[in-house]
Amino acid sequence: MTTTGHDTRPDLVAERVSVLSDDDMQSLCEATNAAILDGGGFGWVSSPGRRTLEQYFRGILLVPERVLFVGRLDGTIVGATQLLRPPRNNEAQAMNATLMHSYIAPYARGHGLARLMTEAVEDCARGLGYQVLNLDVRESQKAAISLYKSLGYEHWGTHPHYARVAGEVVGGFFFTKRLQDGARPPAPRTEHAAAMPRPSHKTDKPVPSPRSLTLYPAIDLKDGVCVRLRRGEMDDATVYSDDPGAQARAWVAAGCRWLHVVDLNGAFAGRSVNEEAIEAIIDNAEVPVQLGGGIRDMAAIERWLSAGIARVILGSASVKNPDLVREACRAFPGRIVCGIDARDGRVATEGWAEVSDLSATELALRMQDAGVTAIVFTEIARDGMLTGLDIDQTCALSARLSTPVVASGGVGRIEHLHALRAASAHFTGIEGVIVGRALYDGRIEPRDALAALT
Repeated sequence: MTTTGHDTRPDLVAERVSVLSDDDMQSLCEATNAAILDGGGFGWVSSPGRRTLEQYFRGILLVPERVLFVGRLDGTIVGATQLLRPPRNNEAQAMNATLMHSYIAPYARGHGLARLMTEAVEDCARGLGYQVLNLDVRESQKAAISLYKSLGYEHWGTHPHYARVAGEVVGGFFFTKRLQDGARPPAPRTEHAAAMPRPSHKTDKPVPSPRSLTLYPAIDLKDGVCVRLRRGEMDDATVYSDDPGAQARAWVAAGCRWLHVVDLNGAFAGRSVNEEAIEAIIDNAEVPVQLGGGIRDMAAIERWLSAGIARVILGSASVKNPDLVREACRAFPGRIVCGIDARDGRVATEGWAEVSDLSATELALRMQDAGVTAIVFTEIARDGMLTGLDIDQTCALSARLSTPVVASGGVGRIEHLHALRAASAHFTGIEGVIVGRALYDGRIEPRDALAALT
């Protein structure tokens, strides 16, 4: 989220970070120290020193349940806040996330950066599927209280003995805000996911799991109609519908809560081609839509997000223009997804026409650092072949990331969904699955797919 002005107007940026350079760490510690000395809403009441602060922030970056956001003034970090995701063993409150430890250094206040950071956290939490955001603040922090009320937070309670500062007991206010209705909260990852027992992928029945996975029915567009490809070959396409808007309505009527749309022509052309069909889908979809294919610059990203697309998927741009991904994540936190399409573990670009030397895992880690809200992983050799997902690769990728992973490529039978659900009980970063040909062919009914993932 960025605001750039003219001449003397400062450049304001609120962004999610997962790595900190030495310069960023220095400016973050300086801002934190200044806020502590000013009594500005952080947990410490006296400065613990640079070494302790640095150890603290490096530790935060290693905790999967915590997401660190920083505020920059003219490129320098001057404040921070955190999104706390609920632990896996708190299933009853899995729809709630917490905003905490929010502050701006006293020398950088008055520019609206605290609002930008709060909105960035909200957008991220909303994009991750959380329904409620909670926070608490000392009653003496008048500016913060005013900000939260202006953003629609409800003051629901007061703790008379909230904190002790300078020998005096200070009360605290508790706030909550409803982010969305009906969204499915994702289960937070555990940092020990990679060490968990490998699930068996050969199962005919779903294994009990603490959460549901999201079904993303695919609407692939070629020459204005809905098609499915085999192994990504444009010359091997089957047409399933000549009315993309009607197809969107059909998936929504079947109970699907998301739609996954790809502009196949656009992926090869490097720009959106099936614009009329995409707009028809937006007009007919009563659920969020994520869109990929040919989106290679900020103008295209802004165009589709403003048109009603919930999340934009960047594929080739993730490899060839990572600066664009970082810029987009800053401007639209929680709304940028990285699409990783791989052949034998190597990333393919330009509509799968080119294969790079970059591994899928390496790219995923880079994009996680850039701030993407999810990774869509497709094994091209399986796409459209109905032979089953590459669950081993999907699990291995999920084990390395704190960012949610959406599986794609190869679903042909209901057992394939049962197997993914079983794997997700151990690899909790798996968030959902994209299904195309099997739904269109009737090999899997939407209601059965939804039941298998629930």
